[in-house]
Amino acid sequence: MFKKRVEKDRKRFKRKVHIRKRIYGTAERPRLTVFRSNKNISVQVIDDDARVTIAAVSTLEKDFKPLKANIESGAKIGEEIGRRLKEKNITAVVFDRNGYLYHGVVQAVADGARKAGINF
Repeated sequence: MFKKRVEKDRKRFKRKVHIRKRIYGTAERPRLTVFRSNKNISVQVIDDDARVTIAAVSTLEKDFKPLKANIESGAKIGEEIGRRLKEKNITAVVFDRNGYLYHGVVQAVADGARKAGINF
């Protein structure tokens, strides 16, 4: 079982590196990256030029503590990151799925951000 987990992590890391070769966030169009574990979801918006995090939302925050890493929570997290970006007058981002497949929670985060008015 351990060997299978190591192989799965290695494949995700390989996809992540391949994706990050092409994706780069700027001040005008920052990078929205998603991290998910079995229990939590984290979303960050990063300006790679200045190397700063512009906004972040996680299920570890006090307001989102009851949420788990499921599709409904992903949609709520996506809408919240969209709302926080709107406050900072950012409407376009580059979506970084961080090596995860684009379905389930990752897709729900993207759809939630689009619903909030973020373009990517």
